[in-house]
Parts: sequence; C-alpha cells; structure tokens
Amino acid sequence: MAESLRSIHTVAVASLGEGAEARAVRRRIVERLEKSGRIKLVEDPGAADAELRGSSSIWATGIVVIDPRSNSSRQTNYMGYVSMELVGKGNQPLWSYLVTPSRFRSGGITDDLADHAALRLLNAIETDEPGTIAPQAGSKTHVALRASGATLPAPLYLRWFESSGIRVAYDAIGSEAGIQQLREGKVDFAASDVPLASEESFAPMRVMQIPTVVGGVVPIYNLPGLGRAFNLTPEVLAGIYSGKIRKWNDPALRKSNPGAPLPNAEIAVIHRSDGSGTTFVWTSFLSAVSPEWKASFGAGTHVAWPAGTGAEGNEGVADLVKKTPNAIGYVELIYAIQHQLEYASVRNPKGRFIRADLTSITAAASEAGASAARESRFSILNSQNIAAYPISTFTWILVPKEGLDPEKKAAIADLLKWMLTSGQKQCAFLGYPPLPRQVAARALEAVDQLK
Repeated sequence: MAESLRSIHTVAVASLGEGAEARAVRRRIVERLEKSGRIKLVEDPGAADAELRGSSSIWATGIVVIDPRSNSSRQTNYMGYVSMELVGKGNQPLWSYLVTPSRFRSGGITDDLADHAALRLLNAIETDEPGTIAPQAGSKTHVALRASGATLPAPLYLRWFESSGIRVAYDAIGSEAGIQQLREGKVDFAASDVPLASEESFAPMRVMQIPTVVGGVVPIYNLPGLGRAFNLTPEVLAGIYSGKIRKWNDPALRKSNPGAPLPNAEIAVIHRSDGSGTTFVWTSFLSAVSPEWKASFGAGTHVAWPAGTGAEGNEGVADLVKKTPNAIGYVELIYAIQHQLEYASVRNPKGRFIRADLTSITAAASEAGASAARESRFSILNSQNIAAYPISTFTWILVPKEGLDPEKKAAIADLLKWMLTSGQKQCAFLGYPPLPRQVAARALEAVDQLK
C-alpha cells in the first residue's frame, strides 16, 4: 500500500455508515472519484494503494415555511457531516477531513457533502508536497503513561493515544484540574488550552509547552423551529453571558438575523462549572470584544458568571443545551457536531459572519507559522484574516523537564513526535485542523530536547 498521497493510484471506499443517506453519500463519492479519472476505484482493500474509511450522519434541523398560505411550501432543513480518513501502508494515516454542509448550497445535502468530500480528497492527492514532515512509525514501548487535562481536544487525543501504539490513560477533567495534577505529580503530562506566559511561569516546576492542534469554540443553541442559519455578533454574545440580553427576540439579535422567527422566550444560558480551558478561550474572546465584560468579569478558567447554569466538561454543556429548549452554550466544534446541535456563525473583526469549519479555523492559525513565539505564548483569537473564524485556539501538551523516569520521558518524546507527524493527518477526521507546517516543525525541534 501507499506511503504517501502522491503514490496513490487505486483506492477502495469502505462503508460510511448505516442507512440510506450514508449509502447515498458513499455512492456519490465513488461516482465523483471515478469521473475524475485521477484514481481507480477497486472493491478489495487488499488490491488498493489506500482505503478511504469514515462515517456520515444527516439529520433534520427544522422546517421552513416559504409561503404560509400553502401547505406544499414547507421545506425541511438538514445538517450533517462526513468524516473521512485515508489509510495506507501498515494502517498509516495519510489524510483525513471532516466535511460539513456548504452554507449556500443549491442541491441536496447528500450530494453537497459527497461532492465536497471527493473534491477535498482529489485536491489533497494532487497537491501533496514531498517536503511535508515525514510520518513517524508507532512506538514499540511498553511503558504506560498517565495524563489529564483539557476536554477541548479530548476526542482527538483519545484517538491519537489509541493509534500511536503508546499506552496512555487520559482523564479529560479540564485544563485547570489537569495542570494541578501535573503539579502534584499525579500524571506524567497534562493537556491545556491555557497558554503559559512563559515556561518559567510554572515555577518551581520547569515544563515544556508543546502546541499539538488547533481548535474552535462555537456557540451552540437549541431553538426549536428556527430552521435556518443563525448569526451572532461578539457584542450580543457578551450581552447574553453578562445577563443584559435576556430574550431571543431582543432587537440586537433580530438585527443580525432579519426575518428569523425568533421566539419571545428567555435565553437559558449554559456555561462550564469546572476549571476549563474552553472557558478561558471563551472569556478571553468576550474580554477582547467587550471592554465592559473585561472590566466586570475578565478571562480565566473560572469566572464569576453573572447568569446561567453550569455543566461539567464540553460533553456536559452539549448534553444540557440539547435537553434545554431556548438554551445557548459554548463547546469545541466536534462536540456540537457529535451531539447534532446547531451552532452559530460569529462576526469576525473584518465584519464577516463566519461559521466554524476546518477552512475557517485553519485561516485563523495561518499567520502563526511566521512567528516562533506566537503559537506557544499567545492566542489566535480574533485573527485579522478575513476568512478566519474568530474563536480559534491552539491547545498544548505540558511536559516536565525534570523528574520523569527516563523510560517515560522517552515514551512521551516518541508520543509527541507521532502526534506532530502521523497524528496530524488524523486531526481533520474529527474536525480539528492540523498545525501549520512551520509550527509543527518547531514543535518537533523542541521535543528533541526531551531525549
């Protein structure tokens, strides 16, 4: 089987899930790939250079009535995704992507998702660069590692730990609790969405901070009957979370969503109850866009919430919003998708309402590669890139520089090298953009210091 995208000539397409929609998506992808003439499709994975695997899901989000006088003018809106991974020699990940619907699509959702998926794969094969960081083989170590921390990257980290060949017991308890466990020596490394001001700021312990992936925090909502795309401005988000905007039909919400059937209902505000890096990202954004929020509540893993109900973890927030009509919350993108929740587009500094997806979060991280300090010290919130989603962030692994058993230190170094090479090709499968190449290369140089 193939070891790189450029050497792929034949592909086997596996099932993309159960049900008619999944079969329709797979059938359309196969048709598009065959029509391209770029690759040959085969049924037997053993006879292919690579196998395309994945899953898909499509669900109804509401009904739009185009003409109230006609019963035949009701149109059902759908949301969905296709999560794909291309694997080659030795089950090695070569490429992955999470496709979400185009905001403005002319055809049905199955065709939209499938066409986008096929195009992404073909483009990846055509543009694969020989100079990309070489994938690392899985480690043969038998050392078991313990880690805890951020829930924002947890779905990806758990997949990485399973795929890397290194045993890691990871407890997604939030960035704050993970950092505390690292200080107390209860774990071998921690994951955090909160950047250290400097590696010395962790004193008396000396730690190395390694960027691993890019994520996006999205405002999720449960508005039965809305049935359309939804826009939120930074000022409205700050107003909702400060308790000053209490109703869904507030004039500020109607202004950015003209014609939307917004209910005259109280907004049920949901926030994190634990010490959370996701909360740090969210409140840092609110502080950046609202001087009033910054002065009254500030940014942190914990804040004195003026309104709302708390839930533990991204999973807990997503669950509570899904169960609560007229609720709003904030989670990492993949939690919204996996829970089949709607999430709003957010206005960026250039005045554009941007929906979070791989393209818009990647745009936010694109400028970080030019600065060795930017990705390890500062946020990428409110990027000036016109196509960027404004609530984007890096997430980091924190590793002690001293005190680790030599075998564990070597195992962590092997794990990080795998995460920064082969693992990056799995990111998009779960909706996390990979690191910019320059950022990953600098992180690999830092990991070399561990051994």
